[in-house]
Amino acid sequence: MWDSTENLLDWMRRRRLTLALAESCTGGLIAARLTEVPGASDVLLGGIICYSNDSKIRILGVPEQMLRRHGAVSEEVAREMALRARALFAASCGLSVTGIAGPGGATPGKPVGLVFVAASAAPHAQEEDHVVARRLLLGGSRSEVRNRSADAALALLEELFEHPPGG
Repeated sequence: MWDSTENLLDWMRRRRLTLALAESCTGGLIAARLTEVPGASDVLLGGIICYSNDSKIRILGVPEQMLRRHGAVSEEVAREMALRARALFAASCGLSVTGIAGPGGATPGKPVGLVFVAASAAPHAQEEDHVVARRLLLGGSRSEVRNRSADAALALLEELFEHPPGG
């Protein structure tokens, strides 16, 4: 559907959609890519770099119990981050990423390169939230994992709109 970040923003602008971000392992990389495009502020309302668990809890409102149960790098937390970012900024769409970029940080069952991305939208005010999430296992350097994570998160927005609720 989109072959560039500019086309994504144009598509969202035409539909009067807005976007909020919650980035962990990408550390603002998605926001940086979006804001490279003039007029991005028509769509991008804001974002949170919630690198620590404490920021996920205090700023985004991710339940501490969820983090304890599933860990910060999990589908459950990625979904919650997307929903909470959208609510925090009153945006029509939320996008999140959480993962282990490396070279350290791996734990049993959660290797370097494990990333979860999630996108959330409520297409109409009366509809429930629609959330899609993906588990990725990315190879490469820290920089490559971060860049591929940002690519995957932006691609997930396309998937969200290709498969709307009830569609």
